[in-house]
Amino acid sequence: MPDAASFPSEPVLVAEGLRKTYGDLAAVDGVSLEVRPGEIVGLVGPNGAGKTTVISMILGVLQPTAGSIHIGGVDLAKARSRALALANFAAVYAPLPGNLSVEQNLRVFGLMYGVKQLSARIDDLIAEFDLTRHRKVKAGVLSSGEQTRVALAKAMLNRPRLLLLDEPTASIDPSTARDIRARILEFAHERQAGVLWTSHNMYEVAEVCDRVLFLSRGRVLLAGEPERLVAEHAAPNLEELFIRVAHEHPATGEGLG
Repeated sequence: MPDAASFPSEPVLVAEGLRKTYGDLAAVDGVSLEVRPGEIVGLVGPNGAGKTTVISMILGVLQPTAGSIHIGGVDLAKARSRALALANFAAVYAPLPGNLSVEQNLRVFGLMYGVKQLSARIDDLIAEFDLTRHRKVKAGVLSSGEQTRVALAKAMLNRPRLLLLDEPTASIDPSTARDIRARILEFAHERQAGVLWTSHNMYEVAEVCDRVLFLSRGRVLLAGEPERLVAEHAAPNLEELFIRVAHEHPATGEGLG
């Protein structure tokens, strides 16, 4: 395991004043956040709160209407390729090409990221994510859990300093989800990578996240350590706090008061 002291201490992600508008609609309205090395930050909120829009802006898929994004100290707006080379991404709604085998997918994306000693890296990831017997199998015929493992292997190909995960364990069984969480925790801590994690599973968020940000209507309403937020708001658990916040500050429409 690398010595944590050898890793830089500055945040791997700094987003300041992010805003994304579509006409008169503000999908994201002044969101600021940071993720430090070895830290897992949960970005949670009801559907339509702006979570995926934030992720898309950090990935450079959407251009912010206002605000700035720095990955590993690199300004995304000024040095897009250099900034994104430090990051990677996985989401259930972004499956890998189904007509390519597991190995072919990893090789194609490894070449895109310029991964050195790619064949050895692919071998390591296939073993780490228990994909050996699926190596030559087309990704499109794998189960949802197997596809999730392939997507995470792809996301770790370039040993990213910033890992963006949008609902990484949705639609998979509890046993597989537990294994996935363990692998991500290990990656974050051993590599001192920062992780930004969106999920609707508050038990999962409470288990893996060092900090959590509650997003609603494009704004951060609450932020802090899960246990501290639960205690401060006298909620029995994070899920109940999430429900309370979602009801009081719905993503669309007026508060239920």
